[in-house]
Amino acid sequence: MSDTGDNEFTSSSPGDADSVPQQCSTLKKNGFVVIKGRPCRITDIATSKTGKHGHAKIHLFGLDIFNGKRYDDVCPSTHNLQVPYVTRREHEVIDLTDDGFFSLMSDDGEMRDDLKLTDACSPSSASAARELLSASDNSGGRVIATVWKAMGEEIVKELKFIKITA
Repeated sequence: MSDTGDNEFTSSSPGDADSVPQQCSTLKKNGFVVIKGRPCRITDIATSKTGKHGHAKIHLFGLDIFNGKRYDDVCPSTHNLQVPYVTRREHEVIDLTDDGFFSLMSDDGEMRDDLKLTDACSPSSASAARELLSASDNSGGRVIATVWKAMGEEIVKELKFIKITA
């Protein structure tokens, strides 16, 4: 029997993955883990001792890095859990539109207008963000937005004012 169908294979590099496996017992508080399909920051870890019928169990508690929702999971300490790649990039805030979208400029001058002000951002109110922008205009400083990206999602996590000195 010969296979006459066209097989198409694609290759990928390790950098293409959204997450990597890591042994549950090596996870640390304030680290990242995927719980129920969501990227979370670990807020607490509880370990139970090895029992008569099995492995030590790890109880993980985490907050979703995009919406702040609380998740928890229990797994044997020897099993692997997925750890998301979380990247942080800084962009200069040019403007905040009336419908809550940021105009951001990267270090290489590339503009983007697709990220919205959310409750996960600090500050989370549009009025506080606009005050920061007007303060930067009046004093000659800049407002920098920290953008977090994980598992195909992006969010503005923090706005900060940077004073430019001459």
